[in-house]
Amino acid sequence: MSDARARERLAPEVFELPIERIRDGFYTDAYFNHARATLVADGVHPRVLMQVFQRKHSVLGGMDEAIAILNLCSHGWDGLEVHALHDGDDVEPWETALTIEGDYTLFAHLETVYLGVLARRTLVTTNVRRTVEAANGKGVLYFPARHDHFAMQPGDGLAAKIGGVDGVSTDAQASLWGGLGVGTIPHALIAAYGGDTVRAAKSFAEWAKPDTSIVVLVDFENDSARTAIEVARALGPRLWGVRLDTSGDLVDRTLGDADDPSLRGVNEHLVRAVREALDSEGLDGVRIVVSGGFGVDKIREFEERGVPVDAYGVGSSLIRGENDFTADVVVTDGIPSAKVGRRLRPNPRLERVS
Repeated sequence: MSDARARERLAPEVFELPIERIRDGFYTDAYFNHARATLVADGVHPRVLMQVFQRKHSVLGGMDEAIAILNLCSHGWDGLEVHALHDGDDVEPWETALTIEGDYTLFAHLETVYLGVLARRTLVTTNVRRTVEAANGKGVLYFPARHDHFAMQPGDGLAAKIGGVDGVSTDAQASLWGGLGVGTIPHALIAAYGGDTVRAAKSFAEWAKPDTSIVVLVDFENDSARTAIEVARALGPRLWGVRLDTSGDLVDRTLGDADDPSLRGVNEHLVRAVREALDSEGLDGVRIVVSGGFGVDKIREFEERGVPVDAYGVGSSLIRGENDFTADVVVTDGIPSAKVGRRLRPNPRLERVS
């Protein structure tokens, strides 16, 4: 269940929706537009109760955005009565998450849009929550931006924040709560300095604000322990941590020359070797961030084995999968009207949306 402090909903205007295009049905499945047009042409204005649910144990995301769509893009928000759960709520299979009651022609054109928002954001929120739980209190950094269309970033970033991430990688992802993106020194900057990780790190530290938590990628030369020590010595207390991101096709030279598939990429042996190397040099305050192929299962395995990781950078696994929502008209003009197999499912947890 979400924290009581988070019960206040975001203002609809925060989402900067393309209101006129949504209201005109531009993003809507054509059959909903045709259904609304038919009713309007026939002068029929049924008062319906629309019920929205999904079929998994999930963590709800996108509800404030869905409400914003109804508020700003319907043909009469004042004519609708909306009850909903809150973003961050745990949701059971088939549990009613949202009801909309009113003249169907006021909101018939919005079903595609609000269902899509709920499906996408709930997927992200649920994936993030499960990943955060697997991390056992360690930080989780949200890194999927490069794996999807940029337009997804603001809403997905909010969903990730609700799920519990410690940071997102773009300003757009942080924009709906007024935050900023965070990140490490990228391989591209190191390449721009001719492959000299220390030089790139020192130049970045000179440019960055004093309160910046500097994290440096140390796999550029595929010798992470040596590079980590060199960077730590060069930056001293300015260095927050190093990030291991060894390619899954390579065995880091820290582990020797053996081409053992179990030693490729970022693995337990590499992390322990880098940790031991740093500690042996008196650099025990340097934290280790890992990335590259991490998801719930790999993070859980690391935590069960006590691998000395301080934070996880997680990418595409946080936006993969599906979590579809369905909407049904279950009451029309006061009479039950659900299709066979569906029925009205009252939910006392729903709260009236003002």
